[in-house]
Amino acid sequence: MNDFIIIGFRTIFLYVFILIILRMMGKREVGELSVIDIVVFVIMAEVVAVALESPDKKLSHSIFPVLLLLGIQLLTSFLSLKSKKFRDVVDGDPTLIIEDGVIQEEEMRKQRYNLDDLFQQLREQQIGSIKDVSYAYLEPSGNLSVFTHENTQPVLALISDGVIQSRHVKMVGKSEDWLVQELKEQGVVDVGQVFYCSLEKGKLYFQLKKDYQ
Repeated sequence: MNDFIIIGFRTIFLYVFILIILRMMGKREVGELSVIDIVVFVIMAEVVAVALESPDKKLSHSIFPVLLLLGIQLLTSFLSLKSKKFRDVVDGDPTLIIEDGVIQEEEMRKQRYNLDDLFQQLREQQIGSIKDVSYAYLEPSGNLSVFTHENTQPVLALISDGVIQSRHVKMVGKSEDWLVQELKEQGVVDVGQVFYCSLEKGKLYFQLKKDYQ
């Protein structure tokens, strides 16, 4: 009977405790969880399970790992906010799957993404023909972002947090030299001062970091 009381108390306590921890980790939709988020949640679930299954063990032995996992998650979130390279390593980058009605076979193989998955996700978005698709990106979350020729076309960040995104620059048919020169003509001599930059409707749009505005 005593064990049931302990387990009941721990269940209520851990429910409230984990709820607070998850709130501190920030708002994320399930489909947008990063690899690190998933690893943290899996380990956290195991720690909580041990605490409930072993009422003879100290509760603090379960609280400490959860707090440590919270620290790891907050640290990685901070690093992701400050470093685009770190974000790419942890979360990955969107992959271009369809371009102007042409399926990018090599990219699909790299992502181990098959035609059945592609067609299913196109059907879910009421896309009847590959030819109607101007761009389709496989997001790090596994979702497929589809743009048809009738839609507003996707905008790619040419510069993110002061770092030129070479792959995106190439995808819009430009070069890094062209980008740097265009910024110089608009009074920006250092790419590192740019918070965000994109090419929209043939025109360069950029926003400087707060310290340089």
